[in-house]
This record gives sequence, C-alpha cells and structure tokens, in this order.
Amino acid sequence: MDKMRKILMFCLLLAGICSLVFSGEWKAHVVKSLDALVSSCVVVPCSFTHPGGNLPSSRLRGIWHRRDKWNEIIYNEDNSKILDNFRGRTQMLGHLGQNNCTLEIVDIKDHDNGPFCFRIELVRTEDNEPTKDKFSFVEECVEFNMLPDVPAPTLNHPPTAIEGQPYTVTCSIIHTCPSHWPKLSWTWKTGKIIEYHKDIRSGNWETQSILAFVPEEKDDHSKITCTAEFFGGKTSSQTFSLYIKRTENYNHIIIPTVVAIGMAVIFGLLCIFMAKKYKRRIAELQNQDGSMWNRLSRLSRRIRPDRPAPSRSEQRRSIWSRFSRRPKGDMVDFGHTPNNVACSADQKVSKPRFPSPKSQPKSYNYKEDLDDGDDYVNTADLNVYGNI
Repeated sequence: MDKMRKILMFCLLLAGICSLVFSGEWKAHVVKSLDALVSSCVVVPCSFTHPGGNLPSSRLRGIWHRRDKWNEIIYNEDNSKILDNFRGRTQMLGHLGQNNCTLEIVDIKDHDNGPFCFRIELVRTEDNEPTKDKFSFVEECVEFNMLPDVPAPTLNHPPTAIEGQPYTVTCSIIHTCPSHWPKLSWTWKTGKIIEYHKDIRSGNWETQSILAFVPEEKDDHSKITCTAEFFGGKTSSQTFSLYIKRTENYNHIIIPTVVAIGMAVIFGLLCIFMAKKYKRRIAELQNQDGSMWNRLSRLSRRIRPDRPAPSRSEQRRSIWSRFSRRPKGDMVDFGHTPNNVACSADQKVSKPRFPSPKSQPKSYNYKEDLDDGDDYVNTADLNVYGNI
C-alpha cells in the first residue's frame, strides 16, 4: 500500500516538472507563406510562448525584423527604430500579454516580400529595459508571394433560373487582409444581399456575398456582375448571363381554344339573328299579299253584291266582247298610247287580233254579260292586251 502511494506521488511530481519545462519553452507559430496584393494589405497570424509565464503586455516587447538582419526592423514600439520604407505601414494587431503577435502591413510594396521573423523580449518594469530573456524565432518566419494583379471573384450559381422561383448567386473572393475586408457589390438592383466572412486557415480569409432574387421573364439573358474592391483601391469583377426557363403553362392551347369557341358562338348568334330577321320579313310579305287580295275581294263584292266577283278569265272575255261591238272608226285608247302617236277617224287603224267569240264555250251568255249593267273594267288587262 505504501509502495503504491509512493509511485503515485512520483508520477504527479514528474507531471508537474514536465509542465513547467514545456510551458517555459520559447516557441512561435507563424504562417510560412502568404499571398500579398501589391498596394493592398496583409495580416500575418502569429502566436508564441515564453518561459516567463503569463506576463502583462507592458513586460513584453515584440519586434519584427528581416531574417539574419536583426537591425532591419519593420515593426517596433519605438518608431525611430523602424526602417524608413516601413514606417507608418506596420502595426501589431494582437496583445502580447495574450501571446498574440499578429502583424499587419498596409500599402504593400513589390519589394516587401520578406522573409520577416518575430522576436520577443522581456523587459524590466523599473527602466523598461530588456533583460537577458529574449528570443528570435528565425525558424518561424513569413514570406510573401507578391500579386501585382487583382484576383477575380468567383461566381457560383445554377446554370438556369426558373421563372417565378427563388434564385441565388454567390460571389466570393479569397484575401489575406481581414482587417480591411474587400467590398463586394452587384450590378443587380433587386433582391436581398447577405455577406459573410470566413477564416479558411493559414492566414487566408474568404468574403462571400450572396444575392437572392426572384427572376422574371424580362430578365432573360441579362448580365449580372459582381465587383470586388480591395483595400488600396484596386478592383476586379466577374460577369455571367442569366438564362431563365419559363414555367410550363397551357396558354398556347387555352388562348386559341377560347378564341375559336368565341368566334363559333358569335357566328352562331349571328346566324340565329339573320334567320329570325328573314322569317319576320317573309311573314310581313305574306301578310301584305293576303291583305291586297282581301281588298280586291271586298271591292268586287261592293260592285256586285248578289254574285261573286268575276275571275280574271271572265274579265278578259268581257273586255274582248265590248271591244268587238265598237264602231271601226272610233278611237281606241288603251292607256299606254305614246304621246307622239295621234289616232283619228281619217287614219286607218289596223284591227288587232283577238280570239273569236265562237271559240268561247257555248254555255257562256254574251248578251247577259253585256246587259247586266256591270261596268267593271280591269285596266291592268287593258294595259297588257290592248297596247298599240
């Protein structure tokens, strides 16, 4: 039992010693390589540990310098010790008391390629002078890949949009300056825009802008452009054409069918209207014929109330018999004699040809017809048969 207790105590003591040793190690984590856009900015992630334990930022001094050239300082709390071409362009973004040594460089020049290394110094609080506890992490340095041209943003979108359904387009750009985000803008004026910033590790960041809208038919073949504006004023853009697939509908069937039905209804109504109109006109004509014959019938009854009105054949025979008894020298006027023709007793008038009375049926009594006092003369028959 005592032996087991001794072993346990030894293990705990060993663990404590190891933790003190490892926690006091001079160690730094710096990104080895980054892309830097000329005239823009770059942020170098950096973290470190030191044997002094947790110390406030006032007890620590951070320095960035060129590798193997400790006197060529690009960042220091004392600006007088910074190289002229880096003065005013570098700053420490992190807090040394939190073991953060992140460096920012703005207005990147083409010759700012590095490599650059971090150095930590512990200082005394009395005179703010460094102690012998200082270390340069020359094995953990950063080097820049200089980009003279602006990278174009990337567009992700479905190949075809459907009319009336939501459509999204994502514009993204990768950069190395999270302290000054690139600004993404759209030429499309409608819809909703959402922006995200994402750390994709190793000092690279991604800025995304998502455009969501509902396309219409008039938007087909429209151009959509996403523009990225970087810190320093440089811009780049990417454009694509929007192709819209129209929603399926049956208008090409419904519209002609409705038009055909409407034309058929109109034509049918027009036919019915015309048929009724002609029927009414025929009825009016029939009524007029009946009234004319009724008037003639009443007129004949008024002349000879004791006998029925003579028929047309009887009227003709009466006219012929009266004409045959006239003297040959008398003038005959049939109502249609021309004005330039004068008939007198001296002129010889040719006797018109009329049917002989002998051809009439014997049952017909000519004398009775002449002596019955009937003076009915049909002038229409005279005009037809007596025109000279």
